[in-house]
Amino acid sequence: MKKIISFTLICVLYLGTTSFKSLTENPQSFDLKREATLVLKKQILSEAAWALLQKPVTVTATSSPRSAGGKHDFFSEADYFWPDPKNPDGAYINRDGLTNPDNFLEHRKAMVRFSKIIGALASAYKVTGDEIYVKHAVLHLKAWFVNSETLMNPNLLFAQAVKGKFTGRNYGIIDTIHLMEVAQGTLVMENAKAFDKATLKAVKGWFAEYILWLNTSKPGIQEKTVKNNHATCWAMQVASFAKLCGDNNMLDSIRTNFKSNLLPNQMAVDGSFPLELARTKPYGYSIFNLDAMTMLCHILSTPDNNLWRFETADGKSIKKGITYLYPFVADKGKWPLKPDVMYWNDWPVAQPFLIFGANAYGEQTWFTTWKKLEHNPQVEEVIRNLPIRNPLIWL
Repeated sequence: MKKIISFTLICVLYLGTTSFKSLTENPQSFDLKREATLVLKKQILSEAAWALLQKPVTVTATSSPRSAGGKHDFFSEADYFWPDPKNPDGAYINRDGLTNPDNFLEHRKAMVRFSKIIGALASAYKVTGDEIYVKHAVLHLKAWFVNSETLMNPNLLFAQAVKGKFTGRNYGIIDTIHLMEVAQGTLVMENAKAFDKATLKAVKGWFAEYILWLNTSKPGIQEKTVKNNHATCWAMQVASFAKLCGDNNMLDSIRTNFKSNLLPNQMAVDGSFPLELARTKPYGYSIFNLDAMTMLCHILSTPDNNLWRFETADGKSIKKGITYLYPFVADKGKWPLKPDVMYWNDWPVAQPFLIFGANAYGEQTWFTTWKKLEHNPQVEEVIRNLPIRNPLIWL
């Protein structure tokens, strides 16, 4: 009897010290969601407490004389365009990778703030079940999508404009990746008693209109067919919005696009993204595109169509992409190229590809690295390229 008890005790102690090791061998034995909650709960409750104090601020709160749109139209200016020294009053010129600090950014900041608020409130609701968070989220959702005085029009005709050249560009569509956690947060909270059905219907109606614009407008079609991270982010946000709206036909279309176009045409056989490596910020853009590809797999995968397991004929897969980039995120000193021209010291942070990749493949080291990285970045450029900041609402 003593031998049986001793053996049992040894097993318990052994398993208690090797739970991370068992993650790779048997993913089902590791509760990633529980572990992530332990890491994030204090931050979530703190951010939600802040969010409860915030009043809605939409695109109607500020405007720019350079915008060709109206009060309800989102407006932003292209990041890498600057005044021409040879013609200071003329059209702006491009300086790739170098952000012009004098651009109009207030609408983008308002949208990021909106995303932070809904992400925090939805996360707190998921952790606590307290509908006070839902009640406050509804106020912000109404302001952006329902109230006629403050709502945003469901298009991005005037995003990333360039002085003297374009009143808006298709590249500006990437700005609404920050509505993804708004859409996902809505999904998390939609069955709460505090979420009235009329508002829910209106919010989903807004996103349905935006999905239609993204698929039928000239800028939307242009953005869908760009060859780099812009096309990935077009697909990622449309997938997120279509999931909220229950648009299964759209989800099927994006799955096909991922398998036939995005992954095979953007990834090299070693798992890298050559078009991102060719930029002046190859490290940041590689991380950004991998995060987006990873989120596509997470949003779109079903038991019958699992993109985590998809592999092209020449061996390209999302797992290969994560495996390629992971060593440079775990140790940036190993990065083989020149440092990015800006924000080199601000990457990486707690990248989505680490936690969602760990969740999909049961990789202990990816999750451990995610735990150690910054979960609350403050640099605006990092936040701009990190639309998924509340992983619990996605798990």
